[in-house]
Amino acid sequence: MTKHTYLILGANGQLGKQFNKELSARGEHVLAPDKKKCDITDFESLAQYIDAVTPTVIINCAAYNAVDMAEQQSDVATLINGKAVENIAKLSKRNGIFFIHYSSDYVFDGKKGGLYTEEDSPNPMNAYGRSRLAGEKAVQKYAGDFLLLRTSWVFGNGTQNFIYKLLQWARKNSVIRLSSDEVSVPTGTSDLVSLTLSSHEKGLRGLYHCINTDYASRYEWGRHVGSILPLEVLIIPVPMSTFPSPAPRPAFTAMSNTRLQHDLGVPIADWRSAVDRFFQEYPEGV
Repeated sequence: MTKHTYLILGANGQLGKQFNKELSARGEHVLAPDKKKCDITDFESLAQYIDAVTPTVIINCAAYNAVDMAEQQSDVATLINGKAVENIAKLSKRNGIFFIHYSSDYVFDGKKGGLYTEEDSPNPMNAYGRSRLAGEKAVQKYAGDFLLLRTSWVFGNGTQNFIYKLLQWARKNSVIRLSSDEVSVPTGTSDLVSLTLSSHEKGLRGLYHCINTDYASRYEWGRHVGSILPLEVLIIPVPMSTFPSPAPRPAFTAMSNTRLQHDLGVPIADWRSAVDRFFQEYPEGV
């Protein structure tokens, strides 16, 4: 098997940490610079870094994920999720580097009434979604060999995910209200990393939906977490409208992973299994 030099961008986030952990365990050569050493928004600085370390694979885990703040900071969101991705894509092609990039279910408007496939046309309804779509277009236009993986509701060992926030709410409240009409696919970083690496090893290229199987509302997800720990709180379902937010949110953005399962030739675990395994590894949820 060919050995690679992996450059992980956004290495300090939950997905970047999981990649570092898994690749290091496999004995791969991993580069995981912080933002000061490798600024993806500065083309020349990024080019100098890439020329110096000569990676064979770039995995971009860096992203602007503050959905509500993006309504007021659309320029920042577009810089990180769009222009910076263009920088990486151009340099990847110039240097013959394989590029792995992640996008979001929020490129869809949630109005399909069914699972989204790779053939469905994106139509983002907020600034964050538009910035993510800009990144997709940059990869498809400027990269050479690439994997563009849409994912959703990612959780892992970190603080920027629903499970961590749920546990914080449970420490302060006896009742937690969660939306029952906001639906997508919770996806564990452990499965996301293993599916990504398997896709790369098998030679897959292009766009795929890389998520766990089945879907859930925020309420269903919270109830499942509560049944594992268990949480000593009452979790009740409420409509999304209970929580007014600056950014409009699509209601049903669950995606199908049928194409990825078919092309990998393996079944993909459902989201409940991913949550169960997460708590086996991190009993306290962090």
